[in-house]
Amino acid sequence: MSDLGWQRRRTSLNPTGSPISPWLHIDLALVLSCLALGITGVFMVYSATRGSDPTLYDRNFMSRHTLFVVVGTLSMLVTASIPYRRLRDLVPIAFWGSSLLLLLVLTPLGVERNGTRAWFEFGQFQLQPSELCKVAFIFALASYLERFNGNLGQKEILNALFLTTIPLGLILLETDVGSALVFVAVTMGMLLVGGAQTRHILLMTLTGVIGIVVIWSTGLLQDYQRDRLTSFIDPASSQTEAAYQQTQAQIAIGSGGLRGQGFGQGQQTRGEFVPEQHTDFLFSVVGEELGFVGAIAILGLFGIVIWRCWRTAKKSADLLGTLICVGVLTMVVFQMFQSVGMTLGIMPITGIPLPFVSYGGSSTLSCFIAVGLVLNVHMRRYEVAR
Repeated sequence: MSDLGWQRRRTSLNPTGSPISPWLHIDLALVLSCLALGITGVFMVYSATRGSDPTLYDRNFMSRHTLFVVVGTLSMLVTASIPYRRLRDLVPIAFWGSSLLLLLVLTPLGVERNGTRAWFEFGQFQLQPSELCKVAFIFALASYLERFNGNLGQKEILNALFLTTIPLGLILLETDVGSALVFVAVTMGMLLVGGAQTRHILLMTLTGVIGIVVIWSTGLLQDYQRDRLTSFIDPASSQTEAAYQQTQAQIAIGSGGLRGQGFGQGQQTRGEFVPEQHTDFLFSVVGEELGFVGAIAILGLFGIVIWRCWRTAKKSADLLGTLICVGVLTMVVFQMFQSVGMTLGIMPITGIPLPFVSYGGSSTLSCFIAVGLVLNVHMRRYEVAR
């Protein structure tokens, strides 16, 4: 924990005290990388949804995703504009409010898709509360862990885990395994940086493994969920829909070669052979049409986002800022690795979209707002910690 260096800057000052001065320290590399990913996503969603006959193209997907990126960018800037120590007062409202939405989505007010009840529907738009709850949870857990100044005992860790079980339990009731795994990863990352000992992490990991075995053996998972989690082991010999999806994604990526088949020219993409290719499996479109070079460029942008989040965590003026950045970093890394991995066939299918790039308003908004918190910390790293 001491290696992150936030302790050395607790007495740093904002020399002018001007509300404009934080904007002089905005992290342009982080902003531009996220915007580049968002804009790339707009083009990839367009290509993924245009079909084999462009004259019959439905522009609603591209139009909505463009709107999501614009609103997400504005939300990122608004989030960055309010000092994060003041935003801390709103954390209980955000956390309990988003948890209430997670509960309500389980009622008839929620909409079920692919066996998962996790959305509210408003006309042509849908809201997924679990995505927005990720950001609220990161801030809530950071606010709690900050109190102990990097010294976590058994009681503090148990309380933190109890805080995690509130959204995690509701999300598991939705049967949204992918989102649940994100919460687990974020919790582990923040606890590790927040002061948990290695033995605590090992014990929690062992407990998690036992929990997975119990859930698997008691039949709580439906058959299609089991298929999605195991199809990546040998998709060629499996006859399930999940195996077909993963096989087609690998064919699409493999056909892209070094430089790809060209934007809008992917045969697998235009034929819509990959189910959900505009959401969870959008990386297959990147691989087929932009090739290895394009895929590396996208991953390079993610590398910049990850680097800037980690750098901000190290330069934060206080532990609260460090924990927020680590939470966002863990969320982005896990979702990126899982989304790309399940497309390549090295990870199970969990329904996690590629951050900033895949189609989806709730996911796009949550990612941009989360980055807004990182920008917030970066812009105020010279201010006095209160």
